[in-house]
Amino acid sequence: MPKFRLFILFFSVILLPSTYSTAQSAKPKPAQETEKVDREYGLEASMLGYFAKDGTRNPTLKANKGDRVRITITDTELMTHDIALEKLGLKSKTIQEKGASTSITFTADKSDTYYCTVPGHRAAGMVGSFEVVEGTISTATIAGQVPMKNGQPLNLNFETGTLKDWTATGDAFTSPIFDQDPSPVHEKDMTIGFAGTYFLSSGGTTNYKQIGTLTSVPFTVTQPFAAFRVSGGALQDTRVELVQASTDKVIFHSTGQGRATLQPVVVDLQPYLNQDIFIRIVDNETGISQIPYIPNDKWAHINFDEFLFYPTRPNFPNELKQKDIIILPPLDPVLNAGLSGLKAAQAMTPPNGFTIKLAAAEPDIVKPICFTLDPRGRLWVVESHTYPVPAPEGQGRDRILIFEDTNGDGTLDKKKVFTEGLNLVSGIEVGMGGVWIGAAPYLLFIPADFKNDKPTGPPQKLLDGWGTQDTHETLNSLRWGPDGWLYGTHGVFTHSNVGKPGAPDSERTKLNAGVWRYHPTTHQFELFAEGTSNPWGLDFNDYGHAFITACVIPHMYHMIQGGRYQRQGGKHFNPYTYDDIKTHADHVHWLGERGPHAGNFRSASAGGGHAHSGAMIYLGGSWPQDYRNDIFMNNINGARFNQDHPTRTGSGYVVTHKPDFMAMNDSWSQWLNFKYDASGSVWAIDWYDKNQCHSPNPDVHDKTMGRIFRISHENDKWVQVDLTKASDMELVAAQLNPNEWYVRQARTILQERGPNKKVHKALKEILAKNPDATRKLRALWALHVTKGLTEKELADLLSNENEYVRSWAIQLLAENKAVSTETLKRLAALAQSDNSALVRLYLTSAMLRLEPSQRWEVLEALVQKSEDKDDHNLPLLLWYASEPLAAIDMKRALEMAQKSKMPKQLPYTIQRIAAIGTDDARKVLKDLNDRVGKLDHSHETHELQALIAKVLEE
Repeated sequence: MPKFRLFILFFSVILLPSTYSTAQSAKPKPAQETEKVDREYGLEASMLGYFAKDGTRNPTLKANKGDRVRITITDTELMTHDIALEKLGLKSKTIQEKGASTSITFTADKSDTYYCTVPGHRAAGMVGSFEVVEGTISTATIAGQVPMKNGQPLNLNFETGTLKDWTATGDAFTSPIFDQDPSPVHEKDMTIGFAGTYFLSSGGTTNYKQIGTLTSVPFTVTQPFAAFRVSGGALQDTRVELVQASTDKVIFHSTGQGRATLQPVVVDLQPYLNQDIFIRIVDNETGISQIPYIPNDKWAHINFDEFLFYPTRPNFPNELKQKDIIILPPLDPVLNAGLSGLKAAQAMTPPNGFTIKLAAAEPDIVKPICFTLDPRGRLWVVESHTYPVPAPEGQGRDRILIFEDTNGDGTLDKKKVFTEGLNLVSGIEVGMGGVWIGAAPYLLFIPADFKNDKPTGPPQKLLDGWGTQDTHETLNSLRWGPDGWLYGTHGVFTHSNVGKPGAPDSERTKLNAGVWRYHPTTHQFELFAEGTSNPWGLDFNDYGHAFITACVIPHMYHMIQGGRYQRQGGKHFNPYTYDDIKTHADHVHWLGERGPHAGNFRSASAGGGHAHSGAMIYLGGSWPQDYRNDIFMNNINGARFNQDHPTRTGSGYVVTHKPDFMAMNDSWSQWLNFKYDASGSVWAIDWYDKNQCHSPNPDVHDKTMGRIFRISHENDKWVQVDLTKASDMELVAAQLNPNEWYVRQARTILQERGPNKKVHKALKEILAKNPDATRKLRALWALHVTKGLTEKELADLLSNENEYVRSWAIQLLAENKAVSTETLKRLAALAQSDNSALVRLYLTSAMLRLEPSQRWEVLEALVQKSEDKDDHNLPLLLWYASEPLAAIDMKRALEMAQKSKMPKQLPYTIQRIAAIGTDDARKVLKDLNDRVGKLDHSHETHELQALIAKVLEE
């Protein structure tokens, strides 16, 4: 499920001092590290960077040429880290556990860059410089001067042991001066590193709840530079300010960086020479967490020492630079926790015109992990008693409950048990003769008698091989697609090898992150699109376009068939992918620069944090039009219902953030999914638990609670419905209903009933004559699932005036991964002439499904469309489709790449040909190098030749 590993960077990664030395380590070395070295560096690794003992973030490591150097990193958090040298190509082992260490040893030859190779970590700030220098490596700096007043030195370094020359307010500075390292108010393993005999702290990690200010007397700036030492919280309200005395204007300020060791901060005071300034030390941060299971922030304090003037800018090896300070926003206020179901509903703040009703709560529902709606509007809900540890085969405890609101009052007053004894269920859908269950390692089908709501046989294992390495990232979010396939999502840290029971590896599909689909009658299984992180939400808009919500990385993706998307971790299965499609959102839902985890519980104004669950594109028909086609998702950390708005741009969408639909105002709230019903109202299941963090330890989850809520608008009108009793023509008419619930339920029933000439005739009438593109598409999809279209009829739709109809005709033509020669010619002509980027996207996607030898003409036309060179999706999707062509005909692939207007087509093709590794491949690239060298001497030509030289050398 979408419970994330809780890496709370704002308090967990900054408690331990880092080690940084150029001599011996105090700890004994493992056998493999006993080799004699000339210089040894010890760094602590966290997502914030690599830290040295003196507090330096990503310090510049120095050595003389020829020195034998060892760099050891120690993990300060439960997260994957390593260290590598870029030019040298050297990489350490990967470490994951807090306190684990690993190292690299090498001979200093040239300057280099050290960094973490884990995807996203370098970009988050885990990168620094290694420099080869000549002569003695020294850390000496010039001496500073204590500011004077009336001919006497001021007590700005507290060496009097008192607050002489300072005025305090509040209680943070009542007894702030200490002469021990560590001090009595700091944790024992902390190194303060103060100068002289005394330093100042506003409370340390013991008295962090205290607040107050400390202000010095004014004094004259007599030197152009100053420096002072500071440490403590990287928080907005723990800071040192320099203030112009005549105007009370703050001319400089600095926080700590969330570490204990004091570091010098350099200030340029040249504009204020001969003017009076004063120092103000501010601590207005209590650190008190309003979230029950998040500890108080002990870094809500500031440490200070030794303000000095300097005649020239001083250089300190451990200078605290402002760019290295990543300030955390304040903790979000959360009003409630651990409420009853009724009070939880009352605490929520929906928009005007909406109401929230508690529909069911414990003990009637416990730990609802997934649900769906049937053609009667009833809720089929899975109670998850097994998560997070799968039970032995045959000993599962999960069960499926059927809930019904019999009178429309919003209360689920009728309940029955459909089946019990299931194991690690994470997804459910009904239709096509039974109940479909995602329960790793299986995709199950339970045949059902829906009149009596009983299974008619035991669960059938349709597919196996679904992984359980990370049980909150198993197959989930089952949903019928417009094309009649069963769709679902899957997380990045669970590794599956899916196939029919007993199938060999050659007949299986490897997947981790992505969207998959399974056909209920042909029993085909496919990876629809790959990538993202731990998606736990999938839905389709009015045009049948799939969207998912994700966690940790940016959260919103328009999933295109055959697409490869940004990954939280791991590599794409195709090694020639080279780059992937990034988020379609223009925003994230977290604040700050410390990465997504640190933004949790501090990002209410941006959406609440990085962890999302559920995806609903509202098409219920009764809510105001502004909500239609918007995407709703629960923000787990933020306890709020996010709302994003997709807008068509180029071949796809850009998704913008709308104000959150509502806040739950309850930190235990954990909505996992939500769907609209026949009335247009929305049902939501709430896992409800104090712990929001996935853990393999079952004891951290409260197994006694769970809720179901209903969100209704004043326009919603309750109806009692049973589409299973509808006639075929009534089901056809339902395709025109403004509420998509009717459309989808009716289409699935028509699919189950099978081909029908009267149905086909009526649907073709809608397809031909209805002016609304969305109604045409509904008819097209219903025709497809009921086998009502020939290839010729689909091919004729390629000339339809509507781009959405043309696009879907392309997708359905390529459904079986083969098209006729005549259809392929039509597709090639469309590639030449169609003015829609969406159509060109679908053409590209279709090529990914055809044999590579059939793709040439279409792709040769598409890569030359200069209007698509800056499109969000097309350049990379075109590469994915054209990449295999290099192995068929290197020269033709290279010719196509040279004509291409796509920005990376040519360099990627060069890389792909080089990867073939044959003499012929090398000759093709050498010939290209000779040809381009004769053309011109432009920068682009030189870059191309440099790339060719590099890949040939490799």
